[in-house]
Amino acid sequence: MPPHAWTVHNPTGSRRVIVTKELPGSRWLHILTAADCRVEVCTSDTALTVDEIAGQIGDSCDGVIGQLTEDWSAELFAILAAAGAKAYSNYAVGYNNVDVNGATAVGIPVGNTPGVLTETTAEMAVALTFSAGRRICEADRFMRDGKYHGWLPSLFMGKRFHGETVGIVGAGRIGAAYGRMMVEGHKMNLVYFDLYPNEALEQYVSAYSAFIQARGEEPVTCRRIATIEELLALSDIVSLHTVLDDSTHHLINAERLAAMKPDAILINSSRGPIIDEAALVAHCRTHPQFTAGLDVFEDEPAMKPGLADLENVVIVPHIASASKWTREGMATLAAANVAAILQGYPLWSGDDVLPFLSGDVPQAAPSIVNAVELELHEKGT
Repeated sequence: MPPHAWTVHNPTGSRRVIVTKELPGSRWLHILTAADCRVEVCTSDTALTVDEIAGQIGDSCDGVIGQLTEDWSAELFAILAAAGAKAYSNYAVGYNNVDVNGATAVGIPVGNTPGVLTETTAEMAVALTFSAGRRICEADRFMRDGKYHGWLPSLFMGKRFHGETVGIVGAGRIGAAYGRMMVEGHKMNLVYFDLYPNEALEQYVSAYSAFIQARGEEPVTCRRIATIEELLALSDIVSLHTVLDDSTHHLINAERLAAMKPDAILINSSRGPIIDEAALVAHCRTHPQFTAGLDVFEDEPAMKPGLADLENVVIVPHIASASKWTREGMATLAAANVAAILQGYPLWSGDDVLPFLSGDVPQAAPSIVNAVELELHEKGT
């Protein structure tokens, strides 16, 4: 494999920042160059290995913007710290690829990019729901293969969503947004499984239910479910929006797939290893009415054997956040995290990160996930 190509921006900058993939838009680059950073960007499409990242860091580096496809281990953070770095930001809202404790141990803040992915990712989950439930991809292939010879009463019959039950696993920002979209758009009842109640979501659905009842329509409901098994049994659609950690790895396994309705829809726009992908392949083979929509995969970019052959599974290449506004916003936030730390700015105290996306950039780091831990570490507690 040929060596990775790199482009250097602002070569005379006094601070050296490495960006491990080209990022969309230009605002992010303006933020870094305005902070007097020499910005080195990897322009190759293939992912960097840990050794390649370490080699690029070299003996002197001030900060890095990395990707969720990279393994940012304690060892790599030790290399980064030894090079004099003061900041790292993940180009993602999730950071399961980052050893945050390892970064904290060597005094490196870890940034992420929340607040700009919510609606975009929830919209993709909705798109996958309809693609799977209404068999859009199957029908598209059927047409392209020249198999359509006229309308038939039973051709590609799928699910009706109106009035059914949608279940969300993880009622955070994205899960709640997806739930609201399905309730408002399709008068679905909502159940959710989460460690904590989402009172704002419950109140929202209650208010919406009162609104439609006043116009003569049937009410809709929202309630928190005590166990994931109960949610799976109740739901016509299950959409996964939980974080990936030890407790959620293979959360959806063969046993829990068997607990779902035989014609249920399973959606995953969160993280691939939440589903036991081999078990999903086996389940979809034996349950042809069961459908799934996947944006993420257990061994990404690879898929488990047989997955790509299944007609009842919709697969897309990790594009849930792939709207221009969102991806450029993520780049802006990642750059703002690094630039702020390098310039000694504090953590952002605002309610949302939208002020970073236009106009003058606030003199603050929009999101540092280990800010509290770093403060305690510095105090020696």
